[in-house]
Amino acid sequence: MTYADIFCPSRKQFVLLYNVGLVYGCSWLIALSARISIPLPWTPVPITGQTFAVLFLSACMGGWRAVCTVLFYLLQGILGLPMFAKGGGPLYLMGPTGGYLIGFIGCAFLVGKLAELGFTKTLLKTFVVMLIGNLIIYVFGLLWLSRFVPKHMLLKVGLLPFITGDLFKIFIATLCLPFGWRFLQMNPHKEGHSPYK
Repeated sequence: MTYADIFCPSRKQFVLLYNVGLVYGCSWLIALSARISIPLPWTPVPITGQTFAVLFLSACMGGWRAVCTVLFYLLQGILGLPMFAKGGGPLYLMGPTGGYLIGFIGCAFLVGKLAELGFTKTLLKTFVVMLIGNLIIYVFGLLWLSRFVPKHMLLKVGLLPFITGDLFKIFIATLCLPFGWRFLQMNPHKEGHSPYK
């Protein structure tokens, strides 16, 4: 069970509206996180808040909602809305950062699924889940970036500058998620709203 399940309305006629609104709203939260962007002079890949947003929201939403959110986020960007760090457009995914964006899909699915199985209720498990999700983004990102930079420069421009910042983002998410579950355990009347239980 995830946070999104807990707060899902019990009346079936509102479930679809809830899920559509959640996917739409969270897709724009990812877009807003992309505006937190720090360009680096030696790499075409900027430091952004997207990684934190995708990891955190995926853990809160669960697998299928998270994947739908990322897909809708990417679709809006491809259609030209300013969803990405440097705008949008159909050719954006073909650029050097396209692999990282595609990696968001795999990250969302895995982190969301593991959250559904209860792997984000303790600090250690949450940290491991977030770390694995981030590694998925790295793998997709580096594989695609290798088309644009020499192999011997790949780690220098596509991985090493981001490790410290990503570990910090994972640390923040690791603290937030289990704390929320502890709060709900202290207030058990907040649970029981989900039709998926």
